[in-house]
Amino acid sequence: MAAGRRAPRSGLLELRGPGGQWLRVLLTLAEDVLGVSPADGPGPAAGPGEAPAAQLNGGEPGSAVPEALANIRRTVRVVKQDVGGLGISIKGGRENKMPILISKIFKGLAADQTEALYVGDAILSVNGTDLSEATHDEAVQALKKTGKEVVLEVKYMKEISPYFKNSSAGATVSWDTSPAALQKRSSPLLPSRELQEGRTVPLKMCYVSRKCLPADPEHRYLEVCSADGRVALFLRAKDEATAQSWLSAIQANAGALLPRVKEELRAQLAGAGMVAGRDVKHVGWLTEQLPSASTRNLLAILTEKELLLYGSLPQSRDALGKPVHSYPLIATRLVHSGPAKGSALYEAELSFALRTGTRLGVQTHLFSLESPRDLALWTRLLVDGTHGAAELVQEVSAACTWKGQDCTLSIHIDKGFTISTTEPGLSKTILLQQPFEKLQMSSDDGTKMLYLDFGGPEGEIQLDLHSCPKTIVFIIHSFLSAKVTRLGLLA
Repeated sequence: MAAGRRAPRSGLLELRGPGGQWLRVLLTLAEDVLGVSPADGPGPAAGPGEAPAAQLNGGEPGSAVPEALANIRRTVRVVKQDVGGLGISIKGGRENKMPILISKIFKGLAADQTEALYVGDAILSVNGTDLSEATHDEAVQALKKTGKEVVLEVKYMKEISPYFKNSSAGATVSWDTSPAALQKRSSPLLPSRELQEGRTVPLKMCYVSRKCLPADPEHRYLEVCSADGRVALFLRAKDEATAQSWLSAIQANAGALLPRVKEELRAQLAGAGMVAGRDVKHVGWLTEQLPSASTRNLLAILTEKELLLYGSLPQSRDALGKPVHSYPLIATRLVHSGPAKGSALYEAELSFALRTGTRLGVQTHLFSLESPRDLALWTRLLVDGTHGAAELVQEVSAACTWKGQDCTLSIHIDKGFTISTTEPGLSKTILLQQPFEKLQMSSDDGTKMLYLDFGGPEGEIQLDLHSCPKTIVFIIHSFLSAKVTRLGLLA
């Protein structure tokens, strides 16, 4: 065997197949692919207390959906409690090419007390409002606007409900659950025919996690999804140690491919004429915690100046230029890193929070990761990236009004603050110039006004930036933080 090459690894696990049944399969891990093929003999029978494929309360034993309810429209009346609202979390939406699905039912709250709703139920309507074509945000708003009594029309979709979490990684799920439709689209289900022939998941930027739904009380589940979301495997190992061993092995092989991924992305950036400030520093998967208590998996690309987020690995220059979100590092601040606190939903998560100043206000995003090592790496890269972006950008300018006069505010990491004006046909006139060292206070009104106090005779300077000042406020913070780091005062 050539030096540096990893020996192939193989072993028996169980794969969740159509209908939620567990099938025994042989996994083979090579350098760049994970293969799955049928194993001889049937898989082991479910043991005592084994959780069924679909359950109430997000995964409590003994709450299997009655077979007669599959794909049948039902009307359920829910009476909200004073605290806790409906007591459900949802996933899906038109933008994800899937229906609105109940992803969790919180024990003891309103939905749980009906004993008529199940994880995997698709919400067709709420109080008569059709949600069959709703986006995720539209569904959240429709549910929020309901009164004390809520009438839900739902349908349990047996074929897809065990896999709704995988759809966030890019798999396509529609309302049509006929066998013909299932064969036509990309789906996390692995049809029997494909399993018999064997299937492979490319390891290049694949998504792999042990944080799976439905609940995994024995910590034996493992989810693997290709970078484009077209192939997804939901696996079960014999015990927690085996699941962790496979996770580590898959991550190691995928990690060995990361330098190749970075080079390919750099070549795409260069080909698109976006070289300056766009060198790829890191690539990896982040799980965003959404306000609705649902999640989505995003591929993050960290460059010298930006954090770019994608639904899947961009395969072309055009796709690379169209991220789901783009955050300039110089206007982005890391405000939390570590196990999330004060939230029952995320208390076990390893997470970090980012705030970005924009012309529309401050945007806050919470992301979770798979391991403490991943969290430490992203934390360091984001902090260093903000400082690096400040050093790279050096100076920013914004139009403003000061004392009734149209001006330009320029902020330079070394030269400080300059307010100037330029009359037609005349050279630039400097109205005020102050170094960072003289800045005693800065604040804003969150709407359009920026206040700076340098302790001079002019007193507090009031600048009208004509739009939300948060971008400039965050940039000032980044420049100051970078200057402190230069002095070795910040680790």
